[in-house]
Amino acid sequence: MRVTLLPALLTVACLGLVACSGDSDEGVHSEDPASVLAGAAETLSETSGTSLTLATDELPEGVNGITSAVGAVTDAPAFDGTLDIRLGGIDFDVPVIAVDGKVWAQIPLTSGWSDIDPGAYGAPDPSGLIGADAGLVALLEATDDPTKQDTVRGGEDNSEVLTTYTGTIAGDVMKRVIPSSADDTFDVVHHVTSDGQLRQTEMTGVFYKDSDEMTYTLTVTEYGLDRTITKP
Repeated sequence: MRVTLLPALLTVACLGLVACSGDSDEGVHSEDPASVLAGAAETLSETSGTSLTLATDELPEGVNGITSAVGAVTDAPAFDGTLDIRLGGIDFDVPVIAVDGKVWAQIPLTSGWSDIDPGAYGAPDPSGLIGADAGLVALLEATDDPTKQDTVRGGEDNSEVLTTYTGTIAGDVMKRVIPSSADDTFDVVHHVTSDGQLRQTEMTGVFYKDSDEMTYTLTVTEYGLDRTITKP
């Protein structure tokens, strides 16, 4: 009898573990997609700072614009990092500090820091890239028809399981984030962790007038970053 009962007991135990595992994996993702994105927006808006990357695999041919931005963003708001900008087919790594509503850069072939308008390079003010006016919070809140998709691996060393949400963003909202945006509607893909943190957003559309469609990817890590950024 003991031999007969053992497989049955093991089966019941395994089923219980699977059920419990499934419940825990769902986490915030048992909610409707709009609620998940709203929660991710709230988490971003409440953080003291993050590490952020904005990047594209390739700019359309002949386009002058930003290929990447990497740095620390705080709730001051402020940014300290580097913008990679392509001008006339040449790529420049430009150290940038943005604070108090101004952006300073170490422009190539010049000395010291210069006060610049990032919009002149098709770039956003990087200090606002997680904000509610011109950043990820705005994109999360303005995502139309969000739909839950499959889970994917992501994060550092692909150690996180991220749930994917697709939707669209109106062109006027995207233009606040990336000033050069030139499309009426953009496709967007958000990747959210099991505890409701936005980890990555992919944005696809026409970002530069009279050019081909392309994709920018925003990646967010190190929530709760505590850093004071001052003007140069």
